[in-house]
Amino acid sequence: MFVWPNLLLCCTECGRLKGDRFPLAEDRPLLVDPTVEDPWLHLDFDPVTGNVVARFDVQANDWSPKGLKTVEVLQLDRREALAAGYRKTFMRLSALVEQSLATGTPITADLITALREIDDHGLLDWCFLGSGQTVKPLSNLRKNHPQTWAECVAALETSVGP
Repeated sequence: MFVWPNLLLCCTECGRLKGDRFPLAEDRPLLVDPTVEDPWLHLDFDPVTGNVVARFDVQANDWSPKGLKTVEVLQLDRREALAAGYRKTFMRLSALVEQSLATGTPITADLITALREIDDHGLLDWCFLGSGQTVKPLSNLRKNHPQTWAECVAALETSVGP
């Protein structure tokens, strides 16, 4: 239900909030289309609140216009139940990575399989390919086990995408 391509035909609440609005800027859609673009290029996840927020683009020194509009229209930063689900998933992913780190050198195939099984909100791309890689315990995995990290990233890059 929470995998990005499934959100094109959005949940009832998102559909209600979106209604018939389809914001444009210079004839370009301002809502993220997860079937043709990586949502994490425009959106970010706040692991403290569980909210999905607009992503800050360092190169442009500004917030992603698509991220801002998507968050605004779908109220992604003001929906407690949605945030709670994302936060719960992040906590499970973090606990699994911490458990894997505690065992010594993680077995990549087992780690990826286990992470995929519990990622019911589509956060793995954010964790390994997006800004989540700077958040502990993911940053610890990246720093202390670079080979495992690289293998996880490679596995995710080949299995996801629009």
